Amino acid sequence: MRSIWNGSISFGLVTIPVKTYSATDRTSSVSFVRIHEKDGAPVQYRKICELDGEEVPNEEVGKGYQPPGDDTIVPITDDDLSRLPMPTAKTLSILSFVDPTGIDPLQMDKSYYLAPNGAAAAKPYTLLREALEHHRKVAIGKVAMRGRESLAMLRAHAGALVMHQLLWPDQIRPATDVVPDDVEIRENEMTLAETLMDSLGELDPAELHDDYREAVEELVAAKLEGTEPAAPASDTSGAQVIDLTAALEKSVQAARGGGGDTASAPASVTSLRGRKAAKKSTAGSGTARKSGAAEQAAGRGSGSTATKKAPAKKTAAQKTAAAKKTSTASQDATGRTKAASKSTTKKSTAKSATEKPTGAKSTAKTATAKKTAARKTAAKKTDRRSSA
Repeated sequence: MRSIWNGSISFGLVTIPVKTYSATDRTSSVSFVRIHEKDGAPVQYRKICELDGEEVPNEEVGKGYQPPGDDTIVPITDDDLSRLPMPTAKTLSILSFVDPTGIDPLQMDKSYYLAPNGAAAAKPYTLLREALEHHRKVAIGKVAMRGRESLAMLRAHAGALVMHQLLWPDQIRPATDVVPDDVEIRENEMTLAETLMDSLGELDPAELHDDYREAVEELVAAKLEGTEPAAPASDTSGAQVIDLTAALEKSVQAARGGGGDTASAPASVTSLRGRKAAKKSTAGSGTARKSGAAEQAAGRGSGSTATKKAPAKKTAAQKTAAAKKTSTASQDATGRTKAASKSTTKKSTAKSATEKPTGAKSTAKTATAKKTAARKTAAKKTDRRSSA
């Protein structure tokens, strides 16, 4: 990288010489050139003097200052600017150390890497970086670069010091004109919105791409080959939302991968996940198919067998238990029948034994009665003889 500014950091009585490098690269962004539509030739930028109408070469182009609301232009030379009493011309003067959450992101402008300029600057440079990390603070100061003074923020990042140019507070416009009127938000809508935030998960910076630039490159390649560019995919993400709750529910389902209308999810998230899924599918498609098929086959074999055999085993066990219960019940019934039969036999035997003495008694009574009758008959005969 090429250094774009050399200066120093003023940290109390400590001075740290530094070199400044641009931390961002805009060369990869899409840029177009102006052409003459009639013949396709590029259109040149010419600097024309408004007074005489003639083209002005670059070496004759200077700078001037036009006060607001005035048509007067005051010429300003580089020598004039170099003699200005500006202590920040070559020095980033640190004014304070603050909590990074106190910096409004709206103030962020350009970003630069700072590197120690020389071996003697390595130690104080490292000390300032580690102090910022340990204390969890950022440094706020002022610096003059490329003809203008601006606020600057220093912070530790990836083992280096990073300087962010900040806009002045009066350069930030208020948001009063864009704030909507009072809008009532229901509790379930807030819950669904928070659930959607959690469902989208973390973002991998490596998966972020400039889709517009890729589309332009594909368009240019198709035109060079004389073919028609691919038709753009339909996008319904910009459709009017009729039911906010339903749209949130579908977005949560899409983010979780549980079905629903994928168009309800943000287009950037859908595109990112689609690209990520395509990469994974391309990288391991063969292995995934084989292992997936094997797992499915194993799952069908083991799962179906276990599912089918389990009820059969259970039924057999139930049948065995039922048979045992029936056999036991039958045995118990047979035992009870036998016991009852034995009891009846014993009772009948005892009854018979009881009835035998009773029969003997009746026979004795009959014999006694006969004897008594015979005696009475004999007495009667005796009486008759006596009477005669």
